[in-house]
This record gives sequence, structure tokens and C-alpha cells, in this order.
Amino acid sequence: MTLAQSSETDGWKTAEPKDEALRGDWWKMFHEPELDALESQVNVSNQTVAVALANFLAARAVVKQARSQYFPTVTATPSVVRTRQASAQNESGSSSALNFTEYALPLDASWEPDFWGRIRNTVKANSLEAQATLADVESVRLTAQAEVAVDYFQLRVSDTQRQLLDATVLADEESLKLTQAQYGAGLTSDQDVAQAEMQLNTVLAQATDLGIQRAQLEHAIATLLGKTASTFFVATSPLTTKPIAIPFGVPSALLERRPDIAAAERRVAEANARIGVARAAYYPAITLSGAAGYQNTSVKDLFSGPGLVWSVGTTLAQTLFDGGLRKAVTEQSQAVYQGTVANYRQTVLAAFQEVEDNLSTLRSLSVELQEQNAAVRSSQRYLALANVRYHSGIELYLNVITAQTTLLSNQRTALGLQMQQLTASVQLIKALGGGWDASPVADMAMP
Repeated sequence: MTLAQSSETDGWKTAEPKDEALRGDWWKMFHEPELDALESQVNVSNQTVAVALANFLAARAVVKQARSQYFPTVTATPSVVRTRQASAQNESGSSSALNFTEYALPLDASWEPDFWGRIRNTVKANSLEAQATLADVESVRLTAQAEVAVDYFQLRVSDTQRQLLDATVLADEESLKLTQAQYGAGLTSDQDVAQAEMQLNTVLAQATDLGIQRAQLEHAIATLLGKTASTFFVATSPLTTKPIAIPFGVPSALLERRPDIAAAERRVAEANARIGVARAAYYPAITLSGAAGYQNTSVKDLFSGPGLVWSVGTTLAQTLFDGGLRKAVTEQSQAVYQGTVANYRQTVLAAFQEVEDNLSTLRSLSVELQEQNAAVRSSQRYLALANVRYHSGIELYLNVITAQTTLLSNQRTALGLQMQQLTASVQLIKALGGGWDASPVADMAMP
């Protein structure tokens, strides 16, 4: 939910979603059903989002508190008082005590008219802070969703790398058996056998290290979903996600949907309203008060005409001297306002930087990945030729090891570039506040 295009719902501004990317399910652009299932749990179980939501509910309650000042305060203080009084001495010098019970049912009311806008500006400031807090909820939610997506893709890259390592282990085991057979036949030296064993053990160690990384990624996703790491598991599956279409030119209007920009803009308006609250202190406070009720020494006559009591009055309070306190408070409010304006501008500038950084990264990675894939194909051809020459007795086994190591390194580098590409795509979506309208993008998408 964003605050740029809004409608009034119970006094609060909420988004009017217009397309899939704006409904909060931007991750569906990657067409990963398992990722969809994980992301759907973020809104429900992520504890950071829960904290942000609780902060919003607290801010909304503060608005209700401020609005209550528009209305008079009415209090009732019923009482029953038993009193003993000593009477005066009579002529004989004796005295008698006087005992009586007094029953009272008063109602007191007081109201301060908002002549100078103090209450009005307070309500406005608190409402804007609540809206900013709601934007903070969306910012936290978007960040958590992006982290889940990045961790998920890293998990799939790890699974693909494990497939590469498993295939390399099988090839190294076959090469070790062949080398041992050739050594037994006297066709090669024990040095080749040692090299084959070293290559196999190295790849096995890399596979074990990859298992540690995968477990940590699973634990990170579990924490983001609000689950216990020991009970969470994601089935192994290779990376099949394709790059999504990225627009060549991203309109700046998309940045208006960023929740952090919306929050910064509303805090600017809030700080401006706080200045009005501070200035209202220069004017006198006028309070209207009244009291009415019944008072009598008899319960049965409590509500009789003679028992009715009432009073009405008004009070005006004006500070004549405060040593510059009100002026200092106003100056403080103005300085805070200037700070929020600067923070808003910085937030917008940072948003443009994030978008441009990720766009340029995606453009460069698109070219680099093509070049790296060409290097992988060349490494595969080099390994095939090295195996043929080794089996023919022309090459040493060292050349085969070098070719295998080069191929594995290039393959893992290509996977790393794919991971960077997917990460940059997720970060671009986050920088744009949750994606873009997919309909016009298809015609101007980059490869």
C-alpha cells in the first residue's frame, strides 16, 4: 500500500492499486510460485512489520486523543458526607453536637474553544505523523519482501552451484579411476594419481562449504517469515528464474509511490503544523466552565427544586512574561521544519541515485553475462580437447585439471553474475516503491 494515489477510508489515506505491480505482489513478475508462497507470509508473520504496524496503531490512537480536545470535558463527582458539628453553649452552660448527612450529585463541564488553532494544528500534525508512520509500515514491509526475494534467489543459485559441483565430482571420480588404472598399467606416474585425488578432494570441500551457505540462507528466510530456523526447510531446486523486462526510461512519477518519500513528505507537513501549535501559545487561553447538580441533606429531597445548584463562568489566561520561552519554542519548531525539508530533499535524491545505480548495473550486467557465457562455452571446448589429448597420451593430466578448474570457475562466475542481475532487479523494484506497470514496459524492455 502506498500513499501517492489515495482515497479516504475512515479518515486514512490508502492506495488505489491499478496494476499487479502496485497491489503489493510485485514479486509475481519473476513467475516463481515458491517465491510467491514465501512472500505471502511476510505480511502475516514478519515481526519487524508487526512492530511497525503497532507503531502506526499507536500513532492513530494519538490522533484520537488530540481530536478529543474539540469537545468539552464533563465529570461527575457524586458524594455522601456525614458531618458532626458542635453547637454553641446554651444558658445552662451545656452544649449538644449536631450530626447531619449531606448528599451531592454535581456535574462539572469545561471547554476551551480553539480560537487560535492550537487544537486544530495539533490534530493535523498528529494525523500527518500517523500517515507517515503508515508509510513506514509499507517501507519496512517492502524491505522485508526484497530481502526474502534476494535470499531466495541466492538459495537457488547455491542449489545450481551444488549441481555443478556434483557433476564435477562425478567427472573427477571417473578421472581418478582412469588415472589409477593407467598408473597400474605403467602408463603414467603416481604424480598424476595424486593430482587427480587433489582435484577431487578440492571440489568435495567446495561442495561442503556450499552446504553451509545454503543452511544460513534458509535460516535467514525463516527469520524473515517469523519462523523458527530449525523447523524451516526449502526443497532443493536449481535456478530457473529469467531476467524480467526493465524499462529503458523510468518516469520520476514512479518515485512518488516510494513509502519512504511519502513518509518524509508528510513529516514536512507535520513540522509545519507544529509551528502553528507553537505560535498559538502567544494568545490567551479561554476556558468556558460550568457546574450543575443537586445537594441536600435528605436523599428523598435530593432532586427537589431547592436542592438544585449551578454555576457558569469563563476564564482567560495569558502569560505576561516567560523569559523568551514561547519565542524559543517557535524557533525550535521552525528549525525542525527546515530539517525535515532537507531530509525530504535528501530522500528524493537518494531515491534517484538508487534507481540510476540499479539501472546502470543491469545494463552492464546484461553485456557482461553474455561475455561470461561465451567464456563458459570456450572452457567446455577446452576441457573436451584436453580430455581427448590426455586419453591419447599426448597431454599430462595437469592440463586436464587446469581445464576442469577453469570451466568450474567460469560457470560459478556466470551464476554469480545471474545472481547480481536478479539482485539488481529486486533492488530496482524496491527503489521504485514496488515495481511498475508491466503493460508499457514490454515495448521498451532491455534484454
